[in-house]
Amino acid sequence: MLARPRPRLQLTRSLRDHVAYRYLSSAPAITSGSGDVLGRRVDKKRLVILGSGWAGYPLARKVDKKHYDVTVISDSPNFNFTPLLASTSVGTLEFNNAVESVRALPHVNYHQAWVDRIDFASKTLACQPTLRYASRQPHQQDDALSYNTVKREELQDERLPVFTMEYDILVVAVGAYSATFGIPGVKENAHFLKNVNDARAIRARILECFEIAAMPGLSDEERKRVLSFVVVGGGPTGVEWAAELHDLVSSDIPRYYPSLVPLISITLYDVAPHILGNFDSSLQAYAEKKFARDNIRIRGRRTVEKVEPGWITIKEEGRIPFGLCVWSTGLAVNPLVAAIKEIPKGQKGATLLTDERLRALDASTDNKPMRDVYAIGDCAGVAGGPVLPATAQVAQQKALHLAKELNRAAKSGDAYQPVPFEFKNRGSLAYIGGWQALVDRTSAASGLKGGNAGRMAWLIWRSAYFTMSVSVRNKILIPTYWFLNWILGRDISRF
Repeated sequence: MLARPRPRLQLTRSLRDHVAYRYLSSAPAITSGSGDVLGRRVDKKRLVILGSGWAGYPLARKVDKKHYDVTVISDSPNFNFTPLLASTSVGTLEFNNAVESVRALPHVNYHQAWVDRIDFASKTLACQPTLRYASRQPHQQDDALSYNTVKREELQDERLPVFTMEYDILVVAVGAYSATFGIPGVKENAHFLKNVNDARAIRARILECFEIAAMPGLSDEERKRVLSFVVVGGGPTGVEWAAELHDLVSSDIPRYYPSLVPLISITLYDVAPHILGNFDSSLQAYAEKKFARDNIRIRGRRTVEKVEPGWITIKEEGRIPFGLCVWSTGLAVNPLVAAIKEIPKGQKGATLLTDERLRALDASTDNKPMRDVYAIGDCAGVAGGPVLPATAQVAQQKALHLAKELNRAAKSGDAYQPVPFEFKNRGSLAYIGGWQALVDRTSAASGLKGGNAGRMAWLIWRSAYFTMSVSVRNKILIPTYWFLNWILGRDISRF
């Protein structure tokens, strides 16, 4: 005898209306291009965060959702854990180990868009979606998501019109772009390492270079050209990528391309005389000696004049061939920051000035702080305060401080007593290859002082980034992939 089917749960009309009301009341105020209101929050302050990096993402995580309706607007749907991007670009870790989805944050709304204009008087934002309505081939998707090189008009689709969003509190945390210093050909012919899409492109190009060099009929000179890997920038990102590439070349490439190993070269160029300029001089020397033993050539006091397909022109050396050029030379102003005229700028127009409470200043009122507008991260600086480095550490501390202050303000009401932001230096880390790293705590605000280099520093480096990973998923996957890499080697599959 067949069992009778269970009746489906039926929602009464009143319950449906209640659910619809709760949904609309919990959504941020959004208006389409035609002016239709899509949703409006009525019982909480609407906190809109521009950016999903080291400033925007921690703020969205830590702010109290009981008091704020949080919306994140960013051109990237993920938070990129930048210290691990170099590892993902050579296969030490997988790409999903270095990202956290903004959409996965509980009780946080997200829209993938650029903000083209901010109307501070009416508290509205004009937003342009960075998606295409029509489907694309995989290679087109990769190109479109390389935010440092893509033109905005290439991501604009008239079927996804500009929309307007209202806010009660605005936090500008859009970060900065990779600096090219106006050097011809950099955007077109070099690779950046700012997000996981850049890491994917770098890994694909590395493996492509080896496949090209393995083709029959090429001379050794031609193979040397395509196996010449060039890094421009001697900061932590450039140094760590060169170190990770050397690990790949020394431990895994000999198994698959043994005849090509003697033809490989890794060269790091920088305008400064030494690499890792923010580190203690003894640690700089240690890293340079380590690179010398690993045959990673360091070329200091070098000026790049032009980058062409397969060639980089160095003022002091002439034209140098390369198969892959990774560009990591600092930061440039974000277009939104450049477009904002109501907030005074600092550091050659690259940052928005704030007071010690991280409130954006108003240029029209003799630089008094704006009401309900904040700026944090690489795109912001405290007026009259010390010039802080544009690092993840600074951005994260500002985000956590602002989240704490917003939560205190919501809970305390009129009794709220603001606390100014104070940066506490916790030191610097850098991986230099071969299970060795640098730990610089010579300028740390508290705890042990001094520097450390070698295997112990490497253990500190790995444990630090393991504990800093956000999700439980990545806290499990990251050490798992480290172990698998140690046992089985890196995956060199091409997709």
